[in-house]
Amino acid sequence: QVQLVESGGGLVQAGGSLRLSCAASGSIFSVNVMGWYRQAPGKQRELVAVITNGGSTNYADSVKGRFTISRDNAKNTVYLKMNSLKAEDTAVYYCNADLIAGSTWKRFNYWGQGTQVTVSS
Repeated sequence: QVQLVESGGGLVQAGGSLRLSCAASGSIFSVNVMGWYRQAPGKQRELVAVITNGGSTNYADSVKGRFTISRDNAKNTVYLKMNSLKAEDTAVYYCNADLIAGSTWKRFNYWGQGTQVTVSS
């Protein structure tokens, strides 16, 4: 069984910074793409940033230049450093991982439980 555990959300003033972390644990053989998504009230979940195990990244246009995604492959952990936060960044942030796990080495996609980020203006 695999778990994704997120941490680092909270309340911050506009212009401030936060760092989110997400650690994958369990019977993992390899982790391919890891990423962050967010969902604001009344809106659909949207991609924020993703990173491959080789370090290639992709960002939503709304966060380019402000957010940085990184990962520690040895720890199966992905990070999201968020700078210059805006009120519109307020959302529940979810970690996602595409990985190979289990005794049969099957491919799975997992979501974390979500962490709230609130930016006050």
